[in-house]
This record gives sequence, structure tokens and C-alpha cells, in this order.
Amino acid sequence: MDFKQATATWWDAITSGFGRQDGLELDVLGLVLVIGIPLVVTLTPGIWRFFGLFVTFIHELGHAFAALMTGRVVKGISLNFDHSGQMNSLGRVGFSATWAGFWGYPAPGVLGLVLATSAVFGWAPLALSVGALILLVALIFIRNFAGAVIAVITAIAAQLVVVFLPLEWISVFVAALGTALTIGSLKDLVKVIRVHTRRRHVQQSDAYILAQGSALPAGAWLMLFALVIIICALATARVLYTAVSVGAV
Repeated sequence: MDFKQATATWWDAITSGFGRQDGLELDVLGLVLVIGIPLVVTLTPGIWRFFGLFVTFIHELGHAFAALMTGRVVKGISLNFDHSGQMNSLGRVGFSATWAGFWGYPAPGVLGLVLATSAVFGWAPLALSVGALILLVALIFIRNFAGAVIAVITAIAAQLVVVFLPLEWISVFVAALGTALTIGSLKDLVKVIRVHTRRRHVQQSDAYILAQGSALPAGAWLMLFALVIIICALATARVLYTAVSVGAV
């Protein structure tokens, strides 16, 4: 297969996702795949070391999308192998900067809810196709070597999933990814709270940075992070529960 044929195959796979399929129904095997595997991925240190990089990428994309929503200019995204990252944008000081600064930690939880909902209501192929395109576009914002490695591997993996994952498994995959992102968001929430309680590297915390540019203290921002993330986690659990078939419980 030459490059032209490969591109055509990829694009056909992307566009075929712009439609709806049957909603997700979870039996015992489905529950293991959608809940059990994400728990292993996020709670096993060796696996989390790699999947956590993807969660950090989503964190920084959350900052970037929030910045673009308010008319800010995104200058670039940097990612590091220690699960840290930074999004730089230009714009007015005030609401737009605060808005962009807030939507980092909640972003994986929000996306997790969106993916789980898409899977349950039959829009998993659309979510997968749109996500793959967004990850490709995001490559233009990466500004460091580690970030390029993380972003390129993530983007390639997304395209391979779109092209090769059988249609009947797309809903399960999207729901499982949503669950993993939700758990990852909760893990990062605990991590940033520990940063403040232990007072180590506090200056690098989003909550600390937000506090410097607003009237709210860092603790208030942590509570707002927690509120959004926990609501998303509970909503994700509720959506997945509605997909459980009677025979599985």
C-alpha cells in the first residue's frame, strides 16, 4: 500500500465515524473491559507512568481550548516525561487568563464524561474520529522535544485505533478510555492537593498560579477543581450504570 492509498484508507476510516451506531450495553465481560482494565491502567504504577503522559496532554489541551474560547492566542504547549507540562498563551489579564488557567485539571474528567456518554448513546465512532483529528491538529502547538515524542506517539496511536479497531469494539474502547481519563483526573486531583498540603513545588500548581491573579486563595481553586472533577466522575459512573444489562448484575 502506497502513501496515497494509506491516506485514503485513513480518511475513509475517519469519515465513517461521522454517524451513529447502537448504544453500549455492558454485560459482565463489558464491565471488566470498561471498568476493570482502566483501573489496572491507572492504578498500576508502571502502566500509569505512560498513560499519565496522555492525561497530562489532555490537561494542557484543556488549558489551550479554554484559552481559545476567550480569544487568547495559544503560543505553544510543552510536555515533560515527569507528567508536568505548560501551556503558554497571549491575551488580556483577567477573566480570559483565569478561565484558561482553570480548565487544566478538570479537562480529563470532562473528556471522560463526554467519551462515556458518547459510547452509551451510540456516538462512539464520532468521538473517536473527532478525537483523532484533534490530536493531529494539536501537534502544531507542541514546543519541546519530550512534548513532540508524547504528542506524536499519542496521535499515531489514535489514528491506528481509528483505522484498525473493529466497529463492534469502538463503543467499548471509547467507554474504557473515558473511564481511565476519569480515574486519571481523580488521581491528579489528589496529587495537586498533596502538593499544597506538603508545600512542595507549590509555585508550579495551577491553584497557586490562579490565586496570584485573582481574589480567591489557592484552597478555593482546589475546591473548585474538586467540585467539577467529582461531578464529572459521578456523572460518568451514572451514565455507565445505565448501560449495564440486567443479566450482568
